[in-house]
Amino acid sequence: MKRYSTADLRKLQIINICDGACLGYATDFEFEAEPDCGRMLALVIGGSSGFFGIGCKDDLVIPWRLIECIGEDTILVRINKGEYNSCACPCKPGKKKGKL
Repeated sequence: MKRYSTADLRKLQIINICDGACLGYATDFEFEAEPDCGRMLALVIGGSSGFFGIGCKDDLVIPWRLIECIGEDTILVRINKGEYNSCACPCKPGKKKGKL
Protein backbone atom coordinates (compact mmCIF):
# COMPACT_ATOMS: atom_id res chain seq x y z
CA MET A 1 0.00 0.00 0.00
CA LYS A 2 1.39 3.38 -1.01
CA ARG A 3 1.64 6.16 1.56
CA TYR A 4 0.63 9.75 0.82
CA SER A 5 1.19 12.96 2.71
CA THR A 6 -1.56 15.56 2.88
CA ALA A 7 0.69 17.75 0.73
CA ASP A 8 0.69 15.00 -1.94
CA LEU A 9 -3.10 14.63 -1.80
CA ARG A 10 -3.64 18.40 -2.20
CA LYS A 11 -1.94 18.24 -5.62
CA LEU A 12 -4.30 15.59 -7.02
CA GLN A 13 -7.38 16.55 -9.00
CA ILE A 14 -10.57 14.94 -7.67
CA ILE A 15 -12.78 13.41 -10.38
CA ASN A 16 -16.25 11.93 -9.95
CA ILE A 17 -16.41 8.69 -11.94
CA CYS A 18 -20.24 8.77 -12.02
CA ASP A 19 -20.34 11.75 -14.39
CA GLY A 20 -16.70 12.64 -15.15
CA ALA A 21 -16.96 15.98 -13.33
CA CYS A 22 -13.85 17.61 -11.96
CA LEU A 23 -14.72 18.47 -8.36
CA GLY A 24 -11.51 20.33 -7.60
CA TYR A 25 -8.63 19.75 -5.21
CA ALA A 26 -8.59 18.78 -1.54
CA THR A 27 -8.14 21.84 0.64
CA ASP A 28 -8.54 20.13 4.01
CA PHE A 29 -8.85 16.71 5.60
CA GLU A 30 -10.82 15.15 8.44
CA PHE A 31 -8.98 12.71 10.70
CA GLU A 32 -9.88 10.51 13.63
CA ALA A 33 -7.11 10.50 16.18
CA GLU A 34 -7.02 7.73 18.76
CA PRO A 35 -4.16 6.95 21.14
CA ASP A 36 -3.44 3.65 19.36
CA CYS A 37 -4.00 4.71 15.77
CA GLY A 38 -5.41 7.36 13.49
CA ARG A 39 -7.21 7.30 10.19
CA MET A 40 -8.42 9.69 7.55
CA LEU A 41 -12.19 10.09 7.48
CA ALA A 42 -12.74 12.50 4.60
CA LEU A 43 -11.32 14.86 2.00
CA VAL A 44 -12.66 18.42 1.99
CA ILE A 45 -12.94 20.50 -1.18
CA GLY A 46 -13.21 24.16 -0.24
CA GLY A 47 -16.32 25.96 -1.45
CA SER A 48 -16.17 29.20 -3.37
CA SER A 49 -16.88 32.46 -1.60
CA GLY A 50 -18.65 33.99 -4.58
CA PHE A 51 -18.62 37.58 -5.78
CA PHE A 52 -20.09 39.92 -3.15
CA GLY A 53 -21.75 36.88 -1.58
CA ILE A 54 -23.45 35.79 -4.80
CA GLY A 55 -22.84 32.23 -5.95
CA CYS A 56 -21.08 30.99 -2.84
CA LYS A 57 -20.91 27.26 -2.16
CA ASP A 58 -20.37 25.08 0.89
CA ASP A 59 -17.26 23.02 1.38
CA LEU A 60 -17.77 19.56 -0.07
CA VAL A 61 -16.85 16.79 2.38
CA ILE A 62 -16.11 13.47 0.67
CA PRO A 63 -16.13 10.50 3.06
CA TRP A 64 -13.23 8.08 2.66
CA ARG A 65 -15.66 5.26 1.77
CA LEU A 66 -16.53 7.10 -1.49
CA ILE A 67 -12.92 7.19 -2.69
CA GLU A 68 -12.44 4.52 -5.37
CA CYS A 69 -8.80 5.02 -6.34
CA ILE A 70 -5.83 7.31 -5.71
CA GLY A 71 -3.60 7.55 -8.76
CA GLU A 72 -0.55 9.55 -9.80
CA ASP A 73 -2.57 12.57 -11.01
CA THR A 74 -6.11 12.10 -9.73
CA ILE A 75 -8.32 10.85 -6.94
CA LEU A 76 -11.37 9.03 -8.29
CA VAL A 77 -14.55 9.22 -6.21
CA ARG A 78 -18.06 7.82 -6.69
CA ILE A 79 -20.70 10.45 -5.81
CA ASN A 80 -24.23 10.67 -7.17
CA LYS A 81 -24.55 14.01 -8.96
CA GLY A 82 -27.47 15.23 -6.86
CA GLU A 83 -25.39 14.84 -3.70
CA TYR A 84 -22.89 17.58 -4.56
CA ASN A 85 -24.56 19.75 -7.21
CA SER A 86 -26.94 21.58 -4.89
CA CYS A 87 -24.53 23.02 -2.34
CA ALA A 88 -25.36 26.62 -1.48
CA CYS A 89 -24.75 28.57 1.68
CA PRO A 90 -25.27 31.99 3.16
CA CYS A 91 -21.73 33.36 2.90
CA LYS A 92 -20.92 33.97 6.53
CA PRO A 93 -17.75 33.41 8.50
CA GLY A 94 -17.57 29.81 9.65
CA LYS A 95 -19.65 28.55 6.74
CA LYS A 96 -21.29 25.16 7.00
CA LYS A 97 -19.85 22.02 5.51
CA GLY A 98 -21.95 19.95 3.14
CA LYS A 99 -21.59 16.32 4.17
CA LEU A 100 -22.31 13.32 1.97
